[in-house]
Amino acid sequence: MPYYHDLITQKSWQLLQSLGKKFDFVLIGGWAVFLYTGALKSKDIDLILDYPQLEQMKNEFSIIKNERLKKYEAKTEEIDIDIYLPFYSDLGVPVEEVVKLTMRLEGFKVPKIELLALLKAKALTERKNSTKGRKDLIDLVSLFALESFSFGEFRELAEKYRLNELVELVGSEIKIISQIEELGLNVHRMAVFKRKILPQLLTQ
Repeated sequence: MPYYHDLITQKSWQLLQSLGKKFDFVLIGGWAVFLYTGALKSKDIDLILDYPQLEQMKNEFSIIKNERLKKYEAKTEEIDIDIYLPFYSDLGVPVEEVVKLTMRLEGFKVPKIELLALLKAKALTERKNSTKGRKDLIDLVSLFALESFSFGEFRELAEKYRLNELVELVGSEIKIISQIEELGLNVHRMAVFKRKILPQLLTQ
């Protein structure tokens, strides 16, 4: 069950592929989660760029600086492109650290899965009572469900960057959800899932 309309996500995917041929970036956000999980597609595009690449992108897009949120933004039709910069943007984890912990996935550079989950947890704290916040939570559940996901590494990263409270927050949010239709988790499956992962997230 898609979260956004297929027409919009298809346009977003095509734009992302086009960007990937022209610019060097680290892909974060919903599309990075999709590359790992194949679960929910995204509407918006979230990138980490360095400053020379940002200048190049300005040749193709009208880009504005969002001082309040410490990012740059471009928009094309219904699709937002959010651009994060080293030594400027606040992702919870320093951007310059994120770019050191990446891997290649389907032609894109993405953060390690546990680090991506931590970035998603940070995003969730900032918009948990919104439509995008629910998408953040669903994305996190889809990452946690992967066999390759290491809760030990997730907690180690949270400890390293002093984000332990995010782990507890995510656990608390998952605890109160009874089902997630978008991931095929009905009440029974969600209960089984929670019994498996909540002890990894909650200290009590």
